[in-house]
Amino acid sequence: MKREWLLLCGTLLSLKGTDAFSAPSTASRAGSSWSLASSAAPDKAGLLAPDLTITGTVTDENGGGLPGATVVVKGTTIGTGTDDKGNFTLNVPEVNANGTLVVTFVGYTPQEVPINGRTTISVQLRPDAQALNEVVIVGYGTQKRADVTGSVVSVPQDRLDKIPVSNVAQALQGAVAGVQITGGSSVPGNQPNIQIRGVRSITASTSPYLIVDGVPFPGNLNDINPNDIASIEILKDASSTAIYGTRGSNGVILISTKRGKTGKPQIRYNGYGGPEYLNNRLTPLSGPAFSAKWQEFTRQRGINLTPVPNTGELANYEAGITTDWMDLVTQQGFIQDHNLSISGGTDDVKYFLSGDYFKQQGVVKGFQFQRISLRSNIDANLTPWLRIGTSAFYSTNNDDGGRADLSLAQVSSPYGTPFNPDGSYTIFPQPPEQLIRNPLLGLATTRESRVNQLTGTGYAEVEPTFVSGLKYRLNATYSYRPYRSTFYEGRAAGNLRGTAQLLNDERSNYTIENLLIYNKDIDQHHFDLTALYSSQQNDYFTTTENASGFINDAIGFNSIGSGSNTPTISSYSESRALVSQMARLNYSYDSRYLFTVTARRDGSSVFGANADKYAIFPSVAVGWNIANEAFLRDNSLINELKLRFSYGTTGNEGINPYQTITGNALLQYAYGGVSAIGLRANTIGNVNLKWESTTSTNYAIDYAFLKNRLQGSVEYYDAKTDNLLLARQIPIISGYGSILDNIGRVQNRGIELSINSVNIQQPDFTWETAFNISGNRNKVLELYGNGADDIGNRRFIGKPLSAIYDYRVTGVWQVGEDPAGLDPGAKPGDLKFADLNGDNLINSQDREYLGTQLPDYSAGLTNTFSYKGLSLRIFFQTVQGVLKNNGILNFVDLGGRLNTPEEVGYWTPENQSQSRPGLNYNNPAATATPATPALPVSRT
Repeated sequence: MKREWLLLCGTLLSLKGTDAFSAPSTASRAGSSWSLASSAAPDKAGLLAPDLTITGTVTDENGGGLPGATVVVKGTTIGTGTDDKGNFTLNVPEVNANGTLVVTFVGYTPQEVPINGRTTISVQLRPDAQALNEVVIVGYGTQKRADVTGSVVSVPQDRLDKIPVSNVAQALQGAVAGVQITGGSSVPGNQPNIQIRGVRSITASTSPYLIVDGVPFPGNLNDINPNDIASIEILKDASSTAIYGTRGSNGVILISTKRGKTGKPQIRYNGYGGPEYLNNRLTPLSGPAFSAKWQEFTRQRGINLTPVPNTGELANYEAGITTDWMDLVTQQGFIQDHNLSISGGTDDVKYFLSGDYFKQQGVVKGFQFQRISLRSNIDANLTPWLRIGTSAFYSTNNDDGGRADLSLAQVSSPYGTPFNPDGSYTIFPQPPEQLIRNPLLGLATTRESRVNQLTGTGYAEVEPTFVSGLKYRLNATYSYRPYRSTFYEGRAAGNLRGTAQLLNDERSNYTIENLLIYNKDIDQHHFDLTALYSSQQNDYFTTTENASGFINDAIGFNSIGSGSNTPTISSYSESRALVSQMARLNYSYDSRYLFTVTARRDGSSVFGANADKYAIFPSVAVGWNIANEAFLRDNSLINELKLRFSYGTTGNEGINPYQTITGNALLQYAYGGVSAIGLRANTIGNVNLKWESTTSTNYAIDYAFLKNRLQGSVEYYDAKTDNLLLARQIPIISGYGSILDNIGRVQNRGIELSINSVNIQQPDFTWETAFNISGNRNKVLELYGNGADDIGNRRFIGKPLSAIYDYRVTGVWQVGEDPAGLDPGAKPGDLKFADLNGDNLINSQDREYLGTQLPDYSAGLTNTFSYKGLSLRIFFQTVQGVLKNNGILNFVDLGGRLNTPEEVGYWTPENQSQSRPGLNYNNPAATATPATPALPVSRT
């Protein structure tokens, strides 16, 4: 009877029929060749008579052997598989001695190699980026990308490898739709702020949950060496984050670090270095311009004219000596990173070891950040059914150093004197002015700031041989994070008695997770069931000591008890615990119809005695792979078309421990002529506090066209957060001004669009583009249950959070205009405001909602050009629609005595500006920032 065979991933599968021939099994065939048909004469066993024996090795991109790779003579069924070290032996008939070998391995690009009569051939395969993307990491497991129903986005690996950054979050800026990353500051070592799909809480944290190698990471992204990262996935909707319950309400970032592979040891060094410069530097007024500004101020004020504000500036003014303070406090920065890793292993034991040194010298003197990190990842197969592994990680961060003051340098007089004759810093560079200190004084202080992160993780996986598809996994992690901050300011910095401070704190936590995973395929039905039971505990302890009155500066903070004034000491300790259970079912039929249901139950120790400390967070998601339907399966235009929908609820603890308990504070009082210590009311607790919860829906379309050269997704979401944990005002007669309560609702709705395209693909040149844009609309639905706005905290029903509530600036009062009837006390050169209520009087009733500091939309565009091994990346990121006070204009002029950027300008009777006020404007309406002149807001 005729027998037919199918070659599938290097394994021969019988299709129908029977005869005496049988292909080797996957386990036994490695290293042996097989054949089904040839023109050569068969031997007595029915196999081909070998004429040429070829031996060789198939390796990966790092030179490690690939076990189970398939080697086939092109156009025939003659082939073999590699052994556990990637070696193969293949018997080829003489007629095929000048043929071609086709070498394949899952996740790698197939390669064709001419034989040319050779008996030894080695082949190195390269990863197939598209194939590797077929499997993505989700919470507590992996899934085929085609079967994912939630909003899970993989960050392109090359962004992590090719962008030199101190913090991996900086490499993610503009890379993922719906993820907003703001630096807040360019200070070296600054921790960026990350928000996924908007601000969902007012009091609670809005940062995403960080998972590293499957377990919660207690540190921050500054601790993680970007060179150690193998992949990053971002979970955005309720279906994908619900498995993390209370921790997933603000999204989840999954980071997987590199692991060892079978093969000989691979030693890899990666390093870079380069200069950094101050960008967009403001230009303070020159000496003559500063003097002219002061004289204009005195003229508008009607006081005696002097060329400079202070007598201590006169000598330099008369001699024409000026100081460029910005030049004194800035420097050329430098960034460098050096990483060394070793990886390799056998079939049973694999390892990855790495060490990294990173240092960044800031562009402002005294600012620096350095990190040293070590990582060890080990995986071992102890038996066919038991696998264990460990991940040990240590990092130490250091941003020591006294720091120059850039803001003071911006406003200091150009006629000030920075140094004494002996080279030491002047304390007050423009005497007798004592409100402005020397911007360099921070360099004369002693400051240390150091944090260590030590994390150890271990796992054990048991796969019983008697139940196919069943796996039990135990995860355990412990982390210890001590932090020390010290500061001493002495006589060189103008402190004649010396002041010292010591701060020490330590955080420790553990997590234990029990996972039961079961996978089962029945015909075209696939089932994936995951169950979890976990426990977490976090402990925190801190002490602070302050002292002053040191007889000299020799000891500093190293003997804080030497201060003549009695040191003040304080301490604080807290502990919190979380217990969780979770179950998730993933089901797919023929990779066409997809279904996911998840439920997680969390119990937190931070909630009140009268509230249920436990809450259940469910979610459901469905998907339809339209491209896998028969009517589209052979379509050459459409490669992927999938519809996704999800609905679910996540939670947020929102408060720190002990806020449900009424607290007291120590009070010193006199009793009977003697000082005594008592207690006074401090905070009122609320034993009824419970979880914040966010319920969201997500609609999405995933697509890929033209052989995957154009692919992306479109998503729409609607999330409502209920039971916000907010401070509610209560009658002061109770002894307290406010109490935390579950009140208020916030909504976030948005659209996200991602497009990836391969514009040009030639053998030597490629051009790829990645574009994403997202818009989020935040809205306060309810605050305190009475329908009223909270003007004091700038929260308004129907408006976004982070609101700007202020007067509407319409111009500047000019000479000849009479403001007396509308704005009594105003004079020419003062800001002019709109009379919104029409009562012909400018007062607090004329303030209005002007906008929000939250963006209308954000976008990122990356173009990557590759030519013969060289690559060029051009990256743009934008955030639009943000309304905020322009910090450049927020200079308190202190009666005309401060320098200001020449870009700012000011009103004069001769130069009647409509945007900047006069130098004597004192902001009586407290617009924008109180006591700050000339603050019209600007849209950026």
